[in-house]
This record gives sequence, structure tokens and C-alpha cells, in this order.
Amino acid sequence: MVLVLGVSAGAAGARAMLTHSDQPHLPPIDHCQVPRRAGGAVDEPVFEAIRRMNGAADRRDELISGMAVTCRCPLHAEAIRASAGGHRVTIIDEPLAQLRYLRFTGQLPDSGSVLLYDLGSSGLTITHANCRTDTILSTKRSTVLGGDGYDTLLRWRLARHGVLTDKPTSRHHREKLSSARVVTAIDVGSGDRAVVTRSDLAELCAAGIHHSASFVRQMIEESGVQPEAIVLLGGCTRNPSIREELAAMVELPIIYDPDPDYVSARGAVLLAAERPSGDVRMSRARSGASVVRAPGDRRKLIAAVAVTVALGATIAGLLAMQKNTTQPQDGRAPTQVEIVAPPAGPFG
Repeated sequence: MVLVLGVSAGAAGARAMLTHSDQPHLPPIDHCQVPRRAGGAVDEPVFEAIRRMNGAADRRDELISGMAVTCRCPLHAEAIRASAGGHRVTIIDEPLAQLRYLRFTGQLPDSGSVLLYDLGSSGLTITHANCRTDTILSTKRSTVLGGDGYDTLLRWRLARHGVLTDKPTSRHHREKLSSARVVTAIDVGSGDRAVVTRSDLAELCAAGIHHSASFVRQMIEESGVQPEAIVLLGGCTRNPSIREELAAMVELPIIYDPDPDYVSARGAVLLAAERPSGDVRMSRARSGASVVRAPGDRRKLIAAVAVTVALGATIAGLLAMQKNTTQPQDGRAPTQVEIVAPPAGPFG
């Protein structure tokens, strides 16, 4: 039988899914997650994932007929394209793959627009997209908090209770709280223990969620287009507390796939089967179109920006406190907090 491979590339690494082209919604034949090594290029985990999946296909004595990789950033796309060598790889804009899979599974509205709220390891990307034309209306990127930031805050909290952990361990605890209500962290050096609950993690994440909710309101105000729903994507949205908190703040219908961190790879599978060669890019709505707003709308927008700045400063303060309290065991300083605009290009 013929197989199709979908890979999603990101700052933290790559996820790959091997399946039949008409079954991306079913459990895959094989899949893998390859983390990006410290200082490594973005293409390294992508081609390691491709190598593993080719091995899985060979063991089944089957052929991979199509292969697609999703990218959010044009620079990542260029790096992957330059390293492709003999691989025939279709590179796809990530939001397009996400929309394609959501449409295939019947989760996407037939008309109007949606906000793709992608909360991953390195930060948050929100894309406002037209459901009918697959056109990007606007996009924003923030590195104020993502999975890496939540892990840092969790390590800070544990250090206050006398338990020192490294990055992989704190990430394991955070991810486990998506399914368990309580985890026990152990300091391997001293043997000290500390209990962390899902509510504790929700408190640590609250400032970041408030920040992202202001992002959502700001995007809607700027575009003048009310979305039909918000789609929660990325591994961080597996946590029920984050979903509940966000749903209460944005006042939009929530679309949530049970495997939010594999939606991009599943969409890549569909597009690899439909377009065996050639990159697939999304178009953007024409810039410069005027939107008429009432005077009160401008005041709301300014207030949203002020809240974003204040919350960003709060999060930066927490991370600064951690730096003064304890140094991570890997010897590197905590990630600096910043708010950045998306890169220029089709996503910027």
C-alpha cells in the first residue's frame, strides 16, 4: 500500500506522522517527535524524523509516495529547502495545513473566519484566517510565554519549596498535569519532595493567558472582522485549565482537537497526497483596507495594549526572581522574555 508522510517543523523540533493519505484522523501507522538540540539548525530534527519514518516504511516493505513539511517562518522553510538534498519535500505554510485538517474533520466553519491560537514551546502565534478562501487576515507572534516559559516558572516555584529540577524534568511535570491533577516533584540530589497541582500550574500560567486574551481582542479590533471561533493548537493547550481560562476570557466558541500538537502534521499528510510536488503558500488579505471603528473601539484597543505591556512586565519580573533564586542545573541563564513582531514575509 502507498503511504504519505507529514512533518511539522518548529523552534522546538519536529513531529512526523506516517499514515495512509485518506486516514490522517486515525491513529498513524508510525509517528515520532524529534527535539531540536541546543544550538542546532531547524532542519536537523526534520530530516531525522524523515529518516526514522522512511525506516518504518521500509520495515513494512511499503512506499512513501508523498512527503510534506509545514513551516511557520520563511527562514525555516529556506533552511529545510536548502538541506533537502535528494528528498522530494513539499513545504507548506503551517496555518494552511491546520485549516486543511480541520476542514477534513468537519471542525472548521463553512464561512467566516477563525483564530488559530497556536501555543507551543517557544511562544504563541495567533493567525486570523478566512475559512472559505484560506487567506490570512492578520497574524501576531509573542514570546512572552510558551511551554519553555511555563517550564521556567514551574522550576522557579519548585525551587522556592526546596526542590531543584532540570528543564526536561520540569517539562515532564507540566505535561503530566494535562492528564493528572497532582504530581510529586523530587530533588534527585537532596531527596526533597514538593507537590504541584493543576491549580498551581494554572496560577503560574494566568498572566500569560491574560496577555494572550488581550492579543486576541487587539487582533479583532484591528481587523474589524469578528471570528466565528478560536482554534486551540499546540501542546500547551492540552492542559484543561489553560483551555478553561482562555474560553472564559475570549468569549468565542472553542475548537479543540484531541491531538492539538499533531494537527499540523495531519494537515501536511492531506496536502502531501493532494500536491505531490511544489511549495504551497498562503495568500494574505490586501493591506491598507480601511476599517471604520467607533470612538470607543480605539479606547478599548489602547487599553488592551496597556494590559499586554503590564502583564509582560509581570512575567519578566517572575523570571528575574527565578534568576536570583536559583540557577538551572544545565548552567544556562533562563530565556529572556520579549514581545516580538512576526518576521517579514507571508507571515509577517
